[in-house]
Amino acid sequence: MARQQAANHPERHARGARARELRIIAGRWRGRRWRFPDTSLRPTPDRVRETLFNWLQRDVAGCRCLDLFAGSGALGLEALSRGAAWVQFVDADAKAARALDSLLHGWGADNASVFRGDAQDWLHGAPQPFDLVFLDPPFGGGLLTPVCARLAAGGWLAPGARIYIESPKDVSWAPPPGWQALKSGSAGAVGYHLYQFVNGPEQGQ
Repeated sequence: MARQQAANHPERHARGARARELRIIAGRWRGRRWRFPDTSLRPTPDRVRETLFNWLQRDVAGCRCLDLFAGSGALGLEALSRGAAWVQFVDADAKAARALDSLLHGWGADNASVFRGDAQDWLHGAPQPFDLVFLDPPFGGGLLTPVCARLAAGGWLAPGARIYIESPKDVSWAPPPGWQALKSGSAGAVGYHLYQFVNGPEQGQ
């Protein structure tokens, strides 16, 4: 029904296309734009992405990054633009994963990979340490706690790793042991948080 209405009203279709267009904020791809598929994806807004990467500052260049529930790929692509050494994208939506894989090839990004499948299934594979993890699961899916528990189980987080989480602002949630809260903010009904994996008393902010 929604697609039929868009076809009958070109101006609505144009607004929808613009709403599905994102841009890289900074780095080697600064200003580049792309459109993500017409699905139920909920990309991180530009303002929130800008705040997040201001928090991270020099922690992105040279890091190994994991973008779980990647969706449009906005967070992982921004990390690549800012010098991340490697980004692993994971998303169960076949349409989104194909679009992201095609975009990476088109932009010549050979230091990234897209896994099309369930994030929890992927986390049951052989662990590999990441320096930066973006975690933005579908709201209402009850996935935040089990996925964080799996990440914390061992081998997925490098010492001092940063973990960024988006969740409904009104949802109460406790991070796993050893995750130190660094920063928090909110935008509308969304809360966003940055944690650090503290691997011992020598680790700090």
